[in-house]
Amino acid sequence: MYRDVSSCNSYNYGDALYWDARYIQEAGSFDWYQRYSALRPFVRRYIPTSSRVLMVGCGNAVMSEDMVKDGYEEIMNIDISSVAIEMMRRKHEHIHQLQYMQMDVKDMSFFPDESFDCVIDKGTLDSLMCGTDAPISASRMLGEVSRLLKPGGIYMLITYGDPTVRMPHLGRPVYNWKVVLYVIPRPGFQKPAGSTSSAKSYLEPVPTTEKGLLLPGFVLEDPDSHYIYICKKMDETAELGNIPAYPLTSEVL
Repeated sequence: MYRDVSSCNSYNYGDALYWDARYIQEAGSFDWYQRYSALRPFVRRYIPTSSRVLMVGCGNAVMSEDMVKDGYEEIMNIDISSVAIEMMRRKHEHIHQLQYMQMDVKDMSFFPDESFDCVIDKGTLDSLMCGTDAPISASRMLGEVSRLLKPGGIYMLITYGDPTVRMPHLGRPVYNWKVVLYVIPRPGFQKPAGSTSSAKSYLEPVPTTEKGLLLPGFVLEDPDSHYIYICKKMDETAELGNIPAYPLTSEVL
């Protein structure tokens, strides 16, 4: 439940001033962790193209643009950096499916309850976990995500955080989320000859304990893998078994 000290440097990734300065200095787009081409099987499996999507911490990434090209109809993009938002608003002013707003994920009160079918987070929770008051910031953000999701909605978290550091946050009963975990190698990873891992395919969910942790003896193919948490918001009468937990098929590839 503590700050991700081992994965952070001296920058405060939860600070708007840091991101404003970074986006002013750096030209071009940048996608954290994974590009849409690698995430597409998961996005298409769990998020219908007609969904109203909230992309938190959008930065200057091209993932939302790629999703529109793939048929997604409505994506609201928010970021704490006014510099990034203005840059992306100008860039995509001709794409009516994309909207941009400067906003802090810890306070999204502009949006009413149950406004979105899906929230996608690629590195934003990680940024908060590198900031000051990390556990409080994470709790505020996830509370807002839960509030904004419709019953049956999906929070898709792409992160470097393994279940030992993310499930204490995601697994809080107040959210009533059913979590399915996938593990995906980082881009460009080459499996060493003769190496073994516990994963059959990164398109299959990873078996976990009742607490959502990796099973004892589970071996990562890539020690620096990324983790995809599919968190489905269950309503009070829904059965937890309703969320799919089987391999993705070629229909979504």
